[in-house]
Amino acid sequence: MPETKKEFTILIADDEKANLDILCGILSPKYDLLTSQNGPGALELAAEHKPDLILLDVLMPDMTGFEVITKLKESEDTYKIPVILITGQRSAGDEDRGFFMGAADYITKPFHRSIVMARVNTQIKIVDQMRTIEQVGLIDALTKIPNRRGFDNRLIMEWNRAYREGMPISIMFMDMDMFRNYIDTYGYQQGEEAIRAFADISGNMLMRAVDIVARWGGEEFVMLLPGTDADGAMEVAERVRKSVEDTVIYTGDGAETRMTVSIGVNSVVPGEGITIDDFIKKADQALKKAKEAGKNRVVCAPRATQGA
Repeated sequence: MPETKKEFTILIADDEKANLDILCGILSPKYDLLTSQNGPGALELAAEHKPDLILLDVLMPDMTGFEVITKLKESEDTYKIPVILITGQRSAGDEDRGFFMGAADYITKPFHRSIVMARVNTQIKIVDQMRTIEQVGLIDALTKIPNRRGFDNRLIMEWNRAYREGMPISIMFMDMDMFRNYIDTYGYQQGEEAIRAFADISGNMLMRAVDIVARWGGEEFVMLLPGTDADGAMEVAERVRKSVEDTVIYTGDGAETRMTVSIGVNSVVPGEGITIDDFIKKADQALKKAKEAGKNRVVCAPRATQGA
């Protein structure tokens, strides 16, 4: 009998055949696998087959994993595919570099079956949940990004993962400035164009599959950055703010309009006494402070009192 095709496909790229054999032995009972022993081959397979997840060795001789992930994130066909980097020399600097470039997670050598399966299963669960969001009406009709209900589902999952692993998690509330005035000036239809433009801008800031932006309601949006500390979240927030400020939104008759956005950021490592409600509340309070301080700015919740 022919082998039954499994639901999810994983691409593994590693120049050492021994590593490929070990990972295939761990993952093949549950997933369909593609393998490559070099970077260019991995890029070709990714573009052709669109795997659900990529495991990518950092130290390949012809093309490093960092170079490969850069190419993956530059391509419209592959930028959404989550990437787990494989390394035998894990350092904080390499981790920061990998996460900045869009890696979803790391696996270190030598491989431990339970750790490999746990990290792979987490990413596949996210992929599966995103499929479900698209299928059961958790997408905002205007912007085509998750709505508040879809965001809440992901928030609970990522919060629990951050709690288990002792990882930071950051949230950003983003509100389009003077939106009522914008509608009064240009009309509701143009207001919808501005909302769609903002959704596109903020979506383009997402570098990893675990990151998510959603429409919270009206002209307010929310972004979740798992595994990202306050400094990283502030950097993303400032990129969003600057990109919105620099973007021209054209009206139907070709007139140029612009918007600005105020952003409130909160970042915590979930633990005892820290609730999701407090996590959200402090980000919302930071957004209010950004508005009160003059708008078109980013404010971070006080780090010393988070969870208090």
